[in-house]
Order: sequence, then structure tokens, then C-alpha cells
Amino acid sequence: MTRILLTGAGGFIGHHTLGHFLKNTDGEIVCLESFRNKGLSSRIREILEENESERHRVTVIYHDLKAPIDSITAAKIGSIDVIVNIASESHVDRSIENPRPFVENNVMLMLTMLEYARQLPDLKLFVQVSTDEVYGPVAEGTLHKEYDTPLPSNPYSASKASQEAIAISYWRTYDIPVVITNTMNNIGERQDPEKFVPKVIKKLMAGEKVPVHAQPIENGWLAGSRGYLHAINHADAILFIVKNAPMHPLKKSQGAERPLRFHVPGTQRVANDEMVDLIANFMGITESQIEYQDYEQKRPGHDPNYGLEPGTLHAMGWEPPVPFIEGLKRTVDWTVANPAWVENEY
Repeated sequence: MTRILLTGAGGFIGHHTLGHFLKNTDGEIVCLESFRNKGLSSRIREILEENESERHRVTVIYHDLKAPIDSITAAKIGSIDVIVNIASESHVDRSIENPRPFVENNVMLMLTMLEYARQLPDLKLFVQVSTDEVYGPVAEGTLHKEYDTPLPSNPYSASKASQEAIAISYWRTYDIPVVITNTMNNIGERQDPEKFVPKVIKKLMAGEKVPVHAQPIENGWLAGSRGYLHAINHADAILFIVKNAPMHPLKKSQGAERPLRFHVPGTQRVANDEMVDLIANFMGITESQIEYQDYEQKRPGHDPNYGLEPGTLHAMGWEPPVPFIEGLKRTVDWTVANPAWVENEY
């Protein structure tokens, strides 16, 4: 039976991954969670309630991921076949306001998990979950390829690029079977209200205008764009990688030239102002609720456009299970029906 160590299970992407693994595997899942950086026990609890018959396969262990994993905690974790490292501080605006906690947390937790991985001689796979933002902005009409040059624009994306660099160094120096994923803007239920989609929903529920960062042009505003995917798509891609990546040479000692990298792109690329209108329409609001803001003044380090080429994952046969419109409508309907998840910051 496969035993998976999942970090960040109390986070947005992490708890969807936990639920998806419970529904689609029969292995044991150990959740290593600090509950410090937007991780919520409420998310894990709701996933376990939705999967009552499978909750016996889940163990939740509290540990500050900035600190080394001691022998007592390692013994409690037990044997591990696969590590899925999702935990990270994750928000551009807060990283711009106060960069030190982002860089310190994300670098230290990376070291914690890789040092722990060194203690596992039978580890089959270390999945490092990263972001499209490590590449920086993409020119209109183009997409970043796997292993394009990292050019991060802000402290958050720089901290994620640092995680990747450290992981690659451990792959080369210590033969850790590292695989790196880069994803785009995830949406879904129970997302932190500081993120764009729940923030839009919250503003619209309150009858307020929605600020959209854009570039002033001669006849109005040019909003940036993002690729969006429901978090279940992301979780499904991770599970696909866990099942299929070990069929490839992963370690340097196995002949791999570098760690495998998988792009998990958005199922649809949408302009930010168009996204607001789509959400408003799902909520029965027909008039525009957008307030444009010059991103160069309001958000230094802002990347107008992101885009990932599908690459290896799609070449191996993976297809996202949730279409964009279905995922967005599901997100909006659920959030409107469960307003507590956006009414208060947490």
C-alpha cells in the first residue's frame, strides 16, 4: 500500500488534493501541516466529513515546516513512498508588502522537506508543486515552455523559484527523485478570500465595485489575463504524476538529465475584467461592476499575463476532468451558498 506524505493539506490546493486522493487511491495519507500560513483545520475536517468511510487512511500531524523534522516526528510519520510538497506562503500582494516572511518560510520549508527526504532511502517520488509565476510575465500570444528561464517579478514568485532551485540541487547532489510542477490560477471551493475569484464574489455580494489591475490605453483599459483551472484538475494532474512519473528515469543515478517538469496549465485563459463579468453573470448581475486601477501604481511587481505550454503532461495523455465554465460556476454557486468562507479574513 502506497503511503503519501502531503504538506499543506489545510491549504486551498492541498485540501482538494487530499480529497481527490481519498476518492481515487487506496493508500494511506499523512498530512504534515503547520496551520500557520492560511492552512485551516476546517478544510481538512470538511474533506474528512465528505469521505467518512475513508478517513481512517488519513493521519494529520502538526509540525512547523520551517523547523527540521526530528526523529520523534519522523517515527510518527512512518515509512513514506511519495512526498507531495504543496505547502507555501502564497500571495503576491502580501509578499510585496512584507517580503521577509515569504522568502524565509518558503526557503526553510523547502530545506526541511528535502532534508527529510534524504532520510528515506526507498522514496520513489518527491513532487514539488510550483507556480507559473516563476517564469515572470509572458508576451501576448506566447506561452512559457517547460524549463524556460526563471524571471520572477516579485518576492513570492522569487521564493517559489528558490524552492525549485534548491530542489534541483538536492536532485543533483543527493539523488532525490524530484519532479517539479508549475500550475496557473486555481479556483474552487474554500479558497482564501484574499484570492481573486473569492474576492470578486465577496465584492459583488456586498454590492461593491471590483478593482481590476489594468494598463491605461488610448480608448480605455487593457486588463491582464490568467489561465484558470479548478483545483480538482490540479489535484488530478498531481495524482496522474504520482502514478505515471515513476515509469520514467527520475534520479540522476538512473540516467535522468534533470528533474522531470510538468506544466499544469489553465483550462482556459481569461482577461481579468472578463472574469469579473463571468462571475457577475453567474450571480445574476448584468451591469458592469469593474473599477480599473493602473497596475504600475497599485501593484509593482505585477505580471500582466501568464501562459504555460501544456508540454509533457498532455503528451503523456492527461486531460483535465473539469471544464472551465463548469468549474467556475461550481465555485461561484458554492461560495454564494457558503458565505462564511469569504465574509472574514483568516
